[in-house]
Amino acid sequence: MKPIWIVDDDQSIRFVLEKALVREQFAVRSFATAREVLAALDDDEPQVLVSDIRMPGGSGIDLLGKVKERLPGLPVIIMTAYSDLDSAVSAFQGGAFEHLPTPVDQPKAVELIRRAVEESLREEVRETASAALPEMLGQAPAMQDVFRAIGRLSQSNVTVMITGESGSGKELVARALHKHSPRASGPFVAINTAAIPKDLLESELFGHERGAFTGAQTMRRGRFEQADGGTLFLDEIGDMPFDLQTRLLRVLSDGQFYRVGGHQPLKSNVRVIAATHQNLEDRVKQGVFREDLYHRLNVIRLRLPALRERREDIPMLTRFFLGKSARELGVEAKRITDAALQRLQSFDFPGNVRQLENLCHWLTVMAPAQVVEPKDLPAELLSGAEARPAAAAASADPAPGVAPAVPMNGAVAPVTPPVAEPPLPATWLADLEREARRRLEAGEPAVWEALTKQFEGQLIHTALEITRGRRIEAAHKLGIGRNTITRKIQELGLDD
Repeated sequence: MKPIWIVDDDQSIRFVLEKALVREQFAVRSFATAREVLAALDDDEPQVLVSDIRMPGGSGIDLLGKVKERLPGLPVIIMTAYSDLDSAVSAFQGGAFEHLPTPVDQPKAVELIRRAVEESLREEVRETASAALPEMLGQAPAMQDVFRAIGRLSQSNVTVMITGESGSGKELVARALHKHSPRASGPFVAINTAAIPKDLLESELFGHERGAFTGAQTMRRGRFEQADGGTLFLDEIGDMPFDLQTRLLRVLSDGQFYRVGGHQPLKSNVRVIAATHQNLEDRVKQGVFREDLYHRLNVIRLRLPALRERREDIPMLTRFFLGKSARELGVEAKRITDAALQRLQSFDFPGNVRQLENLCHWLTVMAPAQVVEPKDLPAELLSGAEARPAAAAASADPAPGVAPAVPMNGAVAPVTPPVAEPPLPATWLADLEREARRRLEAGEPAVWEALTKQFEGQLIHTALEITRGRRIEAAHKLGIGRNTITRKIQELGLDD
């Protein structure tokens, strides 16, 4: 193991720390100035660097920035006074591992340095093991089955149906299938059929001619034309309107279609990959999804496991997403302790990989220190982990190979920051889950549409009540557009 480097212009502080670390069997090297440290880095490097904040010839913050340029993964501990808030904040912003209050408490200093050493050694192992990260991550047997299936389908143009809960990474699989197929040089075009209003979806898929409808001032190529020679990914296919399913079936059968308002048949050479979180067999029985289209799409079915079915992948995914968030935000990646990872592994993650990624983005911004500990995790997440143990979640998993109906609490929003007060129990989610379960078990048709309408209607009604009927202000508070709230009010009959 490499030595611990201590830099401080005060010889007595260097002496005290040296003796304390030597007693713990650490190798130590001391420096009086930042200039000496930078010169020594030309020939050697430390396991951990401990630096004073104020020194003649260069501050600890300046040294931190220069060291991080050369050794971005090196844990640096900055010694600051308790009252020196600005310096402590600057240290963390510069990527410090932790700050060590002065006057130095020897046992606490040794313990902090030991933690930094352990994290540094773990980071070295991880960097060696994952020099180049793949496009998809997963060591769990269920994910290895997915990888093998992608490999077997790599040279095929067969239609694939990807099933799995919301947030489980269906589009990533579709992109991987495209990337490793003979069509990799062609375009990959994705469209979420549930996110586009019914009256616009036909134009989005097939394009339109000039003057086909009000506002169609120019001809527009649809997604089938855009994806010619490549792959078209139809996400949430189970929500496609019934009349459009007929047009889609014709395109899949002979590759021929018409633009909206057009009379000239067009052909497109497209491989279709579809995805859904719904049970299409049930949708067929309910009469809301065409059986012939179902069989046309369901040539090869690939089921993605929920994150709770591959808990062993959570540590790897967490570190990957922390690194990704750091690169996007232009900051140093946070590290996470084993204890915090164990807490994450005990949580069910109803929003699956997407929820974990949102959590890592939140931690990158909000975690107070460079190392994430259990106390830094959001209270909502911790209370959820305790309320629903892993064993209970496992018993609720769907059978392999069957597209599961997503739990109504699957579309979880990004994790919110912890608050000082104890979090309120999420009784509305429990009530929603009970209502969804009752309707699903009773075989009611269009459960998703019915509950979504009630949910949207209550949100808009409450926002309008708070804003005293001012629609623009209500839309702003809800985070939606003015046209969206107007359309929703009309669709949901809230004008009545």
